[in-house]
Amino acid sequence: MKEYGAYALDLPIVAAGYAEACIQVDWQVMDTIESAAFPLLWLRDHCACDACRHPQTYERTQFIIDLDPACLEVAPAIDVADGHLGLTWSDGHVSRFDAGWLYRLRPHQQAWQPSIVPANRAWAENFSAHRTDFDDYMAGGGARLDWLHALCRDGFAILQNGPSEGGEIDRVAATIGPIRATNFGGRFEVFSKPKPNNAAYTALGLELHTDLTNWKNPPDIQMLYCLANDAQGGESIFADGVAVAEALRQQDPEAFRLLAETAIDCRFADEDSDIVVRATVIHLDEHDQVIEVRFNNWLRDNLRLPPAQIMPWYRAYLAFWKILRSPRYRLDLRLAAGEMVAFDNRRVLHGRKSFDPQTGRRHLQGCYVDYDMVESALRVTARQSHDASV
Repeated sequence: MKEYGAYALDLPIVAAGYAEACIQVDWQVMDTIESAAFPLLWLRDHCACDACRHPQTYERTQFIIDLDPACLEVAPAIDVADGHLGLTWSDGHVSRFDAGWLYRLRPHQQAWQPSIVPANRAWAENFSAHRTDFDDYMAGGGARLDWLHALCRDGFAILQNGPSEGGEIDRVAATIGPIRATNFGGRFEVFSKPKPNNAAYTALGLELHTDLTNWKNPPDIQMLYCLANDAQGGESIFADGVAVAEALRQQDPEAFRLLAETAIDCRFADEDSDIVVRATVIHLDEHDQVIEVRFNNWLRDNLRLPPAQIMPWYRAYLAFWKILRSPRYRLDLRLAAGEMVAFDNRRVLHGRKSFDPQTGRRHLQGCYVDYDMVESALRVTARQSHDASV
């Protein structure tokens, strides 16, 4: 079987038999025998021969809907002489399954493929961000793997000691995947502009927020690379929205539930764009866990709620905002030239203090990448690191 993930190579199959439209397989695992039953249809669907999988892409080329059902009603001939599972079906088709591959995919397992992507971890008090040198990250290997792991776990990670000539953010993004474009383009330049169409392009202080809450699918990971930060002021501010939302749940369950259940309007409009969505401030998954926070006071549109909900919603919104401003949940950081922050825009709020553009230059380059591509980069980097160590 072609498999990008590693699996055990020393778990031979010692016996296999047919019963109730399944193949019962026994492995020798240390001093014990472990067993699992695989339905015939599952085995035929997972045949990896060149007739069933494309020899280059390894995608399925067989269509089980076109399979003659009769071949699943007769026990195939079974061969485990070499420690792996060989099946010759009644229609003459031959399948071979690696013993270790089958063992990893035993049907009764909770997780057939253990994920290397870490679960979100809310920031603790005095949170310290993971830091990696730019050159070490670009070299790949363990340094990149640790940085990507931290970004997935904490929603936040820093690159440091990089060049500041411009365009470095493109090189970092290229290690992950394509830049996601928005109505502001692909890569964007953050500095004070004469005619801004967004508060980010001014010298104003920016309240903590998540970007593009007016989109049905806001961008996932935002990267901000500092080219210059010599002006007075302009310190960056970050906060973990998951930690803030959970604090609200503990302190004021009614306010938490209201922000998780009541959708409001968010909108961005200029001469070229008019993007609107109606969504809740706090998003929960099926297990009632916080998976997203949408908080942006600039993009909050007219509040359209039934009269009886207006003041309770405001009370809940202000309760969240008050916790958000607490030093307990903030990370203040003055970016230096050659430093880059990457953070999960669906979770981590960001802002800055005001600055005086007359006292020096402040210039950041930014872009977004999809979280799917960050997870992909994590898996590929882990695979490459494992292959290099073998």
